[in-house]
Amino acid sequence: MANVPQIKIPATYMRGGTSKGVFFRLDDLPEAAQKPGPARDALLLRVIGSPDPYQKQIDGMGGATSSTSKTVILSKSESADHDVDYLFGQVSIDKPFVDWSGNCGNLSAAVGPFAISNGLVDPSRIPENGIATVRIWQANIGKTIISRVPITNGQVQETGDFELDGVTFPAAEVAVEFMDPADGEGAMFPTSNLVDELEVPGVGTLETTMINAGIPTVFVNAGAIGYSGTELQEAINGDTRALAMFESIRAHAAVRMGLIKEVSEAAERQHTPKVAFVAPPADYVASSGKAIKASDIDLVVRALSMGKLHHAMMGTAAVAIATAAAVPGTLVNLAAGGGERNSVHFGHPSGTLRVGAEASQSNGQWTATKAVMSRSARVLMEGWVRVPGDSF
Repeated sequence: MANVPQIKIPATYMRGGTSKGVFFRLDDLPEAAQKPGPARDALLLRVIGSPDPYQKQIDGMGGATSSTSKTVILSKSESADHDVDYLFGQVSIDKPFVDWSGNCGNLSAAVGPFAISNGLVDPSRIPENGIATVRIWQANIGKTIISRVPITNGQVQETGDFELDGVTFPAAEVAVEFMDPADGEGAMFPTSNLVDELEVPGVGTLETTMINAGIPTVFVNAGAIGYSGTELQEAINGDTRALAMFESIRAHAAVRMGLIKEVSEAAERQHTPKVAFVAPPADYVASSGKAIKASDIDLVVRALSMGKLHHAMMGTAAVAIATAAAVPGTLVNLAAGGGERNSVHFGHPSGTLRVGAEASQSNGQWTATKAVMSRSARVLMEGWVRVPGDSF
């Protein structure tokens, strides 16, 4: 039987924040993949190089980490008050599935620049010089994101002097606002409590804060699980017992948060919820060798994504951190010293990050109006990706 030749699909490889992924215009995808379903998932898996039992993604565009195994599909928005519809797919590295259950806050910074450069934003909304405001509909979670993209001579400005810990080179600053970041399907605190006791077999009963903001996240105190909160990736990712513990915490929290019905279902929902551990500010040395001083930050946070400690901080988890910090009494707020605040400056493995958030209480329920952070984005390569024609 003759082998099916490869096909080529227009695509752009972009960095957004501390992540990177393959970006597509919806109309450029093969017809079978223009709608949700097995064909789309199979195509994206093949593009990224998954599932790969070697966990290297050598035969695809993925970088074998949660930060680099990502895909984005964009189209002109069907809504008059938005410019672009944004769909994010987190591709599993070693399993044959794409998780569509959440957003990527880091790649959100690249959506506005891509949308402008690819004709998805009305030209009348783009200044010759200045800042273009791109209204993004995040289709995975049904939320609005506002991206403020610098424009020079009518083109997206990518170079600049904005530095982001976790990214080696400076670039232009892109401000990203996550509007009403709490989960639209339920309360910001799904258990109605700021702190819950979570029983995790083999681990014990842990105090947790479970929040739906940016992305569903469960926070635990670092000291309660034997950590300081200043750990780097090698302290966690090479420890199979630690990874199993964190996955068990994540799975049991997912049930309490109403995201799944049974613990066993967590294996098919790797992207959400996230699990993070917090501690009061402390001195430490970041992965780059940069010295972080306790006096310069409010707290330290470490978070896991797709079963591994993240090298910096997921953008959506940063939203969860800032929102939880704005609510007096959560574990995040207490680690930061307690009290009311509208921003937080936290330490992560690659350095530090400041995020603003606004939260208020009405009729006993907490709500968040928005969270704001600065990121950067850059096109790394554009052209076509190729995949075997029978792979989807």
